Amino acid sequence: MRCPRSTRWLLAALLPLALLSTTQAATTPLIPAPAHAQAGEGQFLLDAQVRVGAGPDAQAAAAQFVALLARSGGPQLAQDGKTGGKDKRIVFVLDRKAASTPEGYTLEVTPQRATVRAADPRGLFYGAMSLWQLIPTGEAGQPRPIAAVKIEDAPRFAWRGLMLDSARHFQQVDEIKALLDAMAVHKLNTFHWHLVDDQGWRMPVDKYPKLIEVGSCRVPAGDAGKAADGSPATYCGYYTHAQIREVVAYAAKLHIEVVPEIDIPGHATAAIAAYPQLGMLDTPLKVGNEWGVYPNLFNADEPTMQFIEDVLAQVIDLFPGRYVHVGGDEAVKDQWQASPKMQARMRALGVNNEMEMQSWMIKRMERFLVAHQRRLIGWDEILEGGLPPEATVMSWRGIEGGIDAARQGHDVVMSPVTHLYLDYLQTRSPDEPPGRPATIDLEKVYGFEPVPSALDAQQRTHIIGVQANTFTEHMRSFARVQHAIFPRLAALAETAWSPQADKDYASFLARLPALLAHYRALGIDYAATPFQAQFTVQGDARAGKATVQLSEPLGYPLRYTTDGSAPTAASPLYSAPLALTLPATVQAQVFIEGQALAPATSRALSAASLRTRSDEELAMCTNQLMLRLEDDGPREGPREIFNVDIFNPCWTWKQADLRQIRSLRIRAGRLPYLFQLAHDESHRGFKPASTAHGELVVRNGCEGPTLATVPMPGKLDPDGFVDITVPLKRAPAQADLCVWFTGDTRPEMWVLDRMTLEE
Repeated sequence: MRCPRSTRWLLAALLPLALLSTTQAATTPLIPAPAHAQAGEGQFLLDAQVRVGAGPDAQAAAAQFVALLARSGGPQLAQDGKTGGKDKRIVFVLDRKAASTPEGYTLEVTPQRATVRAADPRGLFYGAMSLWQLIPTGEAGQPRPIAAVKIEDAPRFAWRGLMLDSARHFQQVDEIKALLDAMAVHKLNTFHWHLVDDQGWRMPVDKYPKLIEVGSCRVPAGDAGKAADGSPATYCGYYTHAQIREVVAYAAKLHIEVVPEIDIPGHATAAIAAYPQLGMLDTPLKVGNEWGVYPNLFNADEPTMQFIEDVLAQVIDLFPGRYVHVGGDEAVKDQWQASPKMQARMRALGVNNEMEMQSWMIKRMERFLVAHQRRLIGWDEILEGGLPPEATVMSWRGIEGGIDAARQGHDVVMSPVTHLYLDYLQTRSPDEPPGRPATIDLEKVYGFEPVPSALDAQQRTHIIGVQANTFTEHMRSFARVQHAIFPRLAALAETAWSPQADKDYASFLARLPALLAHYRALGIDYAATPFQAQFTVQGDARAGKATVQLSEPLGYPLRYTTDGSAPTAASPLYSAPLALTLPATVQAQVFIEGQALAPATSRALSAASLRTRSDEELAMCTNQLMLRLEDDGPREGPREIFNVDIFNPCWTWKQADLRQIRSLRIRAGRLPYLFQLAHDESHRGFKPASTAHGELVVRNGCEGPTLATVPMPGKLDPDGFVDITVPLKRAPAQADLCVWFTGDTRPEMWVLDRMTLEE
């Protein structure tokens, strides 16, 4: 069933959960939905008196279930080795005939017993995760009813992954463990750990201590890189060998394989800063403090190849898993092309071009890894120039690379930037934290199908899995990492685990509130913005009237108030735009079965507020590359956030009411222009300036007549901003106010904070 957003939740509210999908899986609140589920009669009442029984080979899964239940606010259950008898209990049984796949399981809940069976400890563990999710959250000490059900379950894909970038921003070991715990709840089994990049090297290598001494620290751009006394303030972090082994062992207990990534030949700035002889330039480099694509590559000299093999040897020692990720992406070949030494090396090797040169390096890495019983995986650029025989491809630039690799007989993990990059914004809310352009919402993640119809039956067997990626340029806290990942990870998990034919977005949305309750019980700080009201306001400041339209990104029902009180589950249900007399305050919140899914959002309205718009409320003129960017200071604590198109920084207030308006007040500031854009840099437009520091220009429409031009000051206020009054002469009654700044201001750029119409 596919439902438009306006009717989706209405159907979910009116129909029993079992009717939301034609599949039996919808009879349970599980995410990911199981392969088969059949509702039973009655319920199992869980309380502190229930015991957990498990044989000697099932004790680990039983203990993990007991610990998870207690950690999430449930009763602390006693565990023993008894699996028979007639007493009320939960039983875990390892039965070699219980399931056809190692990760499969059966789960049966009756009024007297809950039994998990599996042929392998992995399946037993996933059965434990399903049983835990079936238990409703509630007050401590209160019995928890589990509806009777019989489930037969197994995953669709072998690779069910999540990538975390610890190079751009660093996470503590306990935070990594918390993420692994959450992955296990979603039945994901692959943690792709992005450990090195231009902005930081996070893994010690015994033979090369400077990788940590130099490569693990950078000086952030702007005020964030300045201490109180003006000296450089470094951003540092790395994992010791003991910590890496600790993470790997912790993941293994959750049946998660850790796949480390060491980038070759690009994303190498931190390594070259530590050991300049590895690079292409005579001038020394610093560890990168900008985002984007750097031009710095490893050279292919024999000492550099030995360095790479030494690094891989250290990786093999620390990570016992099958796969090693060697990157291969975004390797801009300009330095290779310009280097006589590199061109001579290519001729000596019989390599025809730079693409084949990268392929030569990747193939050499594969031979090394195969000799050490490992498999190479890389981003889809490793297809260029020829693919090593046993390489696996992670297709990120869409699905085309995956299709090509599968047709060549290579295994593929689908991970397209268009659907599964979690550092992209997930709603259009002004409360979204910093992020990359465009919007990848929950429905888009859920709707991705990893197996292309263009492949034949044999080729489709090479699609071994699916993965979501979290690059952390804009995530300087673990709270932001969690905001980016949850709840979108739940949508990815259902694609990775559940049968394709049974997927149903309306059913998923109906089951999601129960999962959110489990998130809260575990302390997972999921994104609130998908469950919060967004406001569209139209009004007449002169008449003191406004109309407020509320929307909820996922289509859940909104309760609202206009009397200043906080919304409750009994507040009016929003159904039509609200006509208000100013001043007024509107608050709105989502409640499902009396439980709020996220904090309330509010909007205070007045004649003055109708004449002011923040950057989030303004449109981008062309929206070539809009980013949601954070200010560079203060070094610690909250910072301002701005929407800005870095290719064409220009903001528009459409249909602004200019009756009796004589001037604009623009609040603007400057941010570091911290982007390495390689060949895309030419797309950045600079309008010529006529004065020393450029001008602020206001037009009626981006290509229309100029309404005002004022010179920009050379000095900002102490807070880094400046308020500029722009007189409007002969302005029309209504206009599309288009505002931009002239001049090439790099290494900084102007950003607009807010625009106010003044009578």
